[in-house]
Amino acid sequence: NSVPPHQVIRPEPCGVCGSRIRFGKAATKCRKCQLLLHPKCQEQCPSPCVPRPRHHAWPREGVLADFAPTTPPLVPVLVLQCVTEVERRGLTETGLYRVPGMDQLVREWKRRLLQAGGMLPALGTVTDIHVVCGVLKDFLRGLKEPLVTFSLHSAFLQAADIPDDAACSTALCHLVSKLPPANRDTLAFLMLHLLRVSHSPECKMDILNLSRVFGPTLVGHGSANPTPLAIMEDTPRQCKVRGSPRPGLHPQCCWHPYSPSLSVQVVAQLLSLPPDFWKGFLRTEQENLLPQ
Repeated sequence: NSVPPHQVIRPEPCGVCGSRIRFGKAATKCRKCQLLLHPKCQEQCPSPCVPRPRHHAWPREGVLADFAPTTPPLVPVLVLQCVTEVERRGLTETGLYRVPGMDQLVREWKRRLLQAGGMLPALGTVTDIHVVCGVLKDFLRGLKEPLVTFSLHSAFLQAADIPDDAACSTALCHLVSKLPPANRDTLAFLMLHLLRVSHSPECKMDILNLSRVFGPTLVGHGSANPTPLAIMEDTPRQCKVRGSPRPGLHPQCCWHPYSPSLSVQVVAQLLSLPPDFWKGFLRTEQENLLPQ
């Protein structure tokens, strides 16, 4: 979607490295999202890109669709840019998503990204990659309803608790397809990202560890203000998590002797679904939109 390099008339920061592109220097601009880049930074451009938003800034809070583009895949550019940055330089960091970033920086960068709308400042200037992870988690946690939505919340909990593996997977696939398009696409994008994190030996974040981090964020509770009884109903149970004993083998079912909550079990089971299932929601005319 990029156009041939052209000369810059008004100095602007590069959308990848953040350095200012000075007057008269060559730059590349994406036809679709209008992101301006140094030619040398083009290969590191966040993907998939999204069109320029209709408004200049996002709301401070809202449901996921309020932040999504108008054309598929319906993944908010904030999510895309955070994930791209994490995969660019974070897949060798121990405890990715578990180690917290500095709260003040997380809040500041989240504020800057929300105020910027679709034309985000470059995250390459954020020294600590855990801050980028914190921004992504805080954005998802701050939505008015979790990705699985309030209306489907109980159905996801029930499906993830089905003892039979095949029936469990079938039920979860059906529920994912019933999600609002933006929620479905974003969930698919995040699942593929978290699978790549789980496959990194340096991160030391397997599926269960990632599920513990993202269960409360992606699944949460069945309402915005759950009662104490509703919170107790999400009781810990013995958690079934499928994982491959050796690379290349079909996932096998194993049982963990401790008791994470049902929201953790939902994410663990979603991460156990085949990657091709998730990729099917993100396919567009250009197959190279998915990070490799």
